[in-house]
Formats: sequence, structure tokens, C-alpha cells
Amino acid sequence: MKKALITGSQGFVGQYLRQELENNGYAVTGLDLQAGEGVVAADLLNGEQVREIVAQVSPDAVFHLAGQASVAKSWSIPQKTVEINVIAAINLMEAVRAVNPACRMVMVGSSDQYGNLGAAGSKVTEDLATNPQTPYAVSKKAQEEMAQVYVRAYGMNICMTRSFNHGGAGQRTGFLIPDFASGIVAVERGETPCLRVGNLTARRDFTHVRDIVRAYRLIAEKGRSGEVYNVGSGLTYSAQEILDKLCALANCPIPVEQDPAKMRPSDTPVICCDHSKLTRDTGWEPEKSMQIILEETLAYYRAQKN
Repeated sequence: MKKALITGSQGFVGQYLRQELENNGYAVTGLDLQAGEGVVAADLLNGEQVREIVAQVSPDAVFHLAGQASVAKSWSIPQKTVEINVIAAINLMEAVRAVNPACRMVMVGSSDQYGNLGAAGSKVTEDLATNPQTPYAVSKKAQEEMAQVYVRAYGMNICMTRSFNHGGAGQRTGFLIPDFASGIVAVERGETPCLRVGNLTARRDFTHVRDIVRAYRLIAEKGRSGEVYNVGSGLTYSAQEILDKLCALANCPIPVEQDPAKMRPSDTPVICCDHSKLTRDTGWEPEKSMQIILEETLAYYRAQKN
């Protein structure tokens, strides 16, 4: 049985990745700040501790999901964002290099690394130059560049992703779909008179989290070392379209008001993933629709206690 180690295993994507791997014959160990069932507590900023855990687990594949994932937070804590997203990744790669440099690693990055693409955002291939515009995006680009160094200098078996927006049940607020869904539930419960929104014209590529984690598994199994893979559906939706679909699922009328505080003028008008490289190398195709993402997210927030 193949052994896998997931950093950030108790996060939104990490929990789905554990299910995906276990359903496909892996023995999974999680690494997170707090211990739990099948989860080892560790601080990725402690290189010695990370090396000890990698030596104990002796994984065949490592999936690096842990990090500071909030773009908004990255503006208020840029130092911590870089520390968590870059130094932690280096500690992990150093540990694998010391223990088992042949181990396959998947280092998860972000489509935010591309920056504001303008018209080029309608078809984003890995060949497009990255131009990160936020501390978060810069940190993810630095993580990717360091991974490339380890591939070139040490011959390590590392693949990198630039993952586009994803969603599903369990995603916390602070992202567009959960913010809309939780806001609609608040209106349904009479807790607030309306849903306040920002820019509704920007178009984004969304993928179900189960499709995302299947892509990560396939990259570990079939991806080419040293390659960067875009992970996204290739389908875009405007915030207005997503809002309309969610409001149609609501059990009462949802008054909507635009909130100037939520407007982000620097938003790229459209960003759409070209996943042809991922499909070519692994056979991956998205399977779950936007409708499923929205239904599951709305059901999740309805199930939360007031």
C-alpha cells in the first residue's frame, strides 16, 4: 500500500484529499498544527520536527496544501504570509531530500500567481508569464520557484500546481460562493434584511473540490517531474450568474445591495483555466457541475447552527 503525507490535512481541501487518497488505496497521514485521528501535530516552520515526521512516515507521496491562503490577510500580515508559504515549503522539501529524495511531491500553488491578465485571461496556459499582484500571490510564486530549484539542483520528483477557484461543502466564508451562500441563509433566517455584494461582473473559473483533489492524486501518479499544472474546469461564471443561481435555490426572495467596501477595482475581468496540459499528462477532466457546488454549499450553510 502506498503511503501519503498531506500537510494542511484538516483544512477544506485537505479533508477531501484524504478521502480521495484513501478511496484509491493510500495509507494517509496528515500533518497539521493540531493532532487528530490520523493527523500528526507539527509546525512546518520547525525544520527538525518536519524531518523527524517525514522519516517516521516514510511517504511515497507528499501533498503540500498547508499555508496562509487568504489574499486579504496577506496584505495585513505579509511577513507571516511569506514565512508560512515559502519557509515552510523549503523545510518540507529539505526533509524529503534528506529522507527520500525520490518521493513524489505535489506543491499546490494558485492562479493568483498570474496577476491581472486583461484579455489574455480568457485562456490561461502555463506558458503565460506570471505577474503576482498581492503578497499572497508573490509568496506562492516564490514557493514554486524554490520547488523548481530543488528539481534542477537535486533531481527531486516535484510537480507544482496553479490551482484556480474551487468550492463545495465545508468551504469557509471569505470566498465568493460561501459568502453568497451564507448571506442567503442569513436572509432566509431573518438575521439580515439583504445580501451585500461587491463586483458582480468579473468572471472566474470554478471547479468542484472533489475534482480538484482527484487532479492532485493524478498529478502525483502521472505528472511529469518539474512541470507546473493549471488545475481548473475551463468554465467561467460571473459573480452575477452565481448569485442568480443561488438566489433561485433560496426559499424566499433575496434583496441584494452593492457594497462599495466590497468592490475591488483591480479585479481581472476574466480568468479561465486551460487544463489541456493536465489532461494530456494525466487524463483528468472535470466531472462535477457548478450547480452541484452551489447546492452543496447552500446545504452546508443551512445545516450550520444559528
